[in-house]
Amino acid sequence: MIRSAIIGVGGYLPKNIVTNHDLAKKIDTDHDWIVQRTGIHQRHVAADDEKTSDMALAAAQKALTHAKLTADQIDGIIIATTTPDLTFPATAATVQAKLGMRSGTMAFDVQAVCSGFVYALAVANNFIAMGQMKRIVVIGAETMTRLLDWNDRTTCVLFGDGAGAVVLEAVNGNGDISDRGILSTHLHSDGQHQDLLYTKGGPTTEGIGKIHMEGRDVFRHAVQRLSEVVDETLAANGIDKSAIDWLVPHQANKRIIDATGEKLGLSADKVILTVGQHGNTSAASVPLALAHGVEKNLFKPGDLLLLEAMGAGLTWGAALVRW
Repeated sequence: MIRSAIIGVGGYLPKNIVTNHDLAKKIDTDHDWIVQRTGIHQRHVAADDEKTSDMALAAAQKALTHAKLTADQIDGIIIATTTPDLTFPATAATVQAKLGMRSGTMAFDVQAVCSGFVYALAVANNFIAMGQMKRIVVIGAETMTRLLDWNDRTTCVLFGDGAGAVVLEAVNGNGDISDRGILSTHLHSDGQHQDLLYTKGGPTTEGIGKIHMEGRDVFRHAVQRLSEVVDETLAANGIDKSAIDWLVPHQANKRIIDATGEKLGLSADKVILTVGQHGNTSAASVPLALAHGVEKNLFKPGDLLLLEAMGAGLTWGAALVRW
């Protein structure tokens, strides 16, 4: 059986950091209020001339270096993003060209907002599992701050910019839970709740819009849906929650992350937590959390990682990965 193993990871964060104290000088908020409700202390903000493709490229280059591969050894690139450089072509095509990948290799974007990286990972895994490709770079990259109303304290304190990338490679497995690589993916959506988190605009309406969110309702759905997808993942693989070594969650809110960690019975030191330093980087948050774990040398060969996310759509999903 062919599995998709993560053999390279890389992350990129813009140099500009905006702290809660910086925001408190401009809007009616304060550091303690933000931390108490979200766990966020600061976020990175892209420079005026910094595009999503620039950050995606930097993350991809680091992931390739980590994998000890060059761009001409890659068969495809998938980017999860809510904030593409242009309406078209896909940001993945731009990064493909800048990386110097072979002409004719696959390149496209996936849009599932905060769940985007898990969705893109599932798509890439299917290409590899079917034997159609050997290596794929999967990237989550966002300039979410371009969608913010900096006078809206309910949303502008939450989001940040950044990019994370992984290199997937086909490996042979036995078809059981002991295999290295992606063991299963689980994707869901419920468009009936799209009015809980969205941007007020788009190419066919009002142009680029700003983020609108019903925070309490989104929080409630996140806790419920992530709990459900965790149970689904465990059941699909026939394992108990005690088998999970690491939780690598979407970094939206520390309280949501804590609730999922408690459900799995994981101690805080087995949950990757970057929301305090990054804020919510949407599709970039899970790969950036992976990059953090790699940088700190936390993951050991054979460790079982549970990746999960929920975002606008509403969309949610999970992936079980053997390191």
